[in-house]
Amino acid sequence: MTAHEATSDAEARVRADDRAHVFHSWSAQAHIDPLPVAGGLGAEFWDYQGNRYLDFSSQLVNLNLGHQQPDLVAAIQEQAGKLATIQPSVANDVRGELARLIVGVAGEPFTKVFFTNGGADANENAVRMARLATGKRKVLAAYRSYHGNTTTAMSMTGDPRRWANEPGDPSVVHFFGPYAYRSAFHASDEAEEGARALEHLEQTIILEGASTIGAIVLETIVGTNGVLIPPPGYLAGVRALCDKYNIVFIADEVMVGFGRVGEWFAFQAHEVVPDLITFAKGINSGYVPLGGVVISDRIASTFDDRAFPGGLTYSGHPLACAAGVATFEVFERDGILAHVRDLGERVVRPVLEGWLETHPSVGEIRGTGLFWAVELVRDRTTREPLVPYNASGADAAPMTALAAAAKRGGVWPFIHFNRMHVAPPLVITEDELRGGLDALDTALEVADHAALANPGLRSKS
Repeated sequence: MTAHEATSDAEARVRADDRAHVFHSWSAQAHIDPLPVAGGLGAEFWDYQGNRYLDFSSQLVNLNLGHQQPDLVAAIQEQAGKLATIQPSVANDVRGELARLIVGVAGEPFTKVFFTNGGADANENAVRMARLATGKRKVLAAYRSYHGNTTTAMSMTGDPRRWANEPGDPSVVHFFGPYAYRSAFHASDEAEEGARALEHLEQTIILEGASTIGAIVLETIVGTNGVLIPPPGYLAGVRALCDKYNIVFIADEVMVGFGRVGEWFAFQAHEVVPDLITFAKGINSGYVPLGGVVISDRIASTFDDRAFPGGLTYSGHPLACAAGVATFEVFERDGILAHVRDLGERVVRPVLEGWLETHPSVGEIRGTGLFWAVELVRDRTTREPLVPYNASGADAAPMTALAAAAKRGGVWPFIHFNRMHVAPPLVITEDELRGGLDALDTALEVADHAALANPGLRSKS
């Protein structure tokens, strides 16, 4: 058997086992054919045919340090040889060390970490802490958000993934967060958008009853639903409302924490401090599942003399924590945060801003660090999305074609509704980043063609 035949056989086995036995998330099982992946290294991965892709989605925006980062792999191997697992009710060296490191970068007033298996159960447990600390059950969460696939986390989610899972937690209420490009408040600029969004939030608090609301949960920067960066002062305004009405402020940093935007946590760039921080993904690039809640002393102290009614068998798993400790070491040694800030401002921003001039389908670009969204439209004047909200099938064809064009150019894209996101591993080199952006530049011609087919835009061009 030749090497090519062996590779083909291996691919066929992977595909056959997957199609026969793996039940995939968010999918109609008979309508998918997942790509068999053979390997990855750094910012790239490849299939069995040797096709290589720059990973511009960091898998699920979790692979911050890239594929097969040697220090993380070695840390897991070393820990497995020493102590592969231990229950969470005992003290463990790497668990305690990682908690200390996390609290250290979170800063005051954070003192404790409750470890979970991922982001969804981090949000579930943060809400549980807030409810118990305040004695109030209701939770406010924003539309255009995603908080996870467990009951309360899904109920807090403000995108269409919630719909099929309803009814869920009946004590969750949604409100509009700031989104100046598609303002719900008829705002004329970012400042007005932020001010009106805060007025709306306070009216929601008053009408829902401040005495019933235990927590406000916000993605510090909205992730999958648009890379929506809050206007200056908005998060500080949310903090002030929480203080005014005795509400716990939970910052969901599952996607943007640990370097994605060039800060350890995204809230640190907004000069605001939440009460609880939820994290996962970038804490160890998903090499072993891990998430958690960083807890302020005010909340943690409420459980000094009463038991916290929650726990997980794999909370603070040693293999996951070892990879987390190694992540801190890599970040410090390799200057990851500075690298992200530099590439975001010096490379990504000017390239994407250039697309506003060269691609009629590009309505707006927004982002920071290595976390960006390109909003695609049929008409820049009306801002009609290139595809309808929550489009699928034939309605989503322009975005499906865009994704296919990006893959042909050697880039694995992040596509959601009418947006293309740019979220590569934080270890990507400048040459790789520029090459990937060039490929997306070419792929955008597909979106331009769909936009120019719109009579309203054609008459303006």
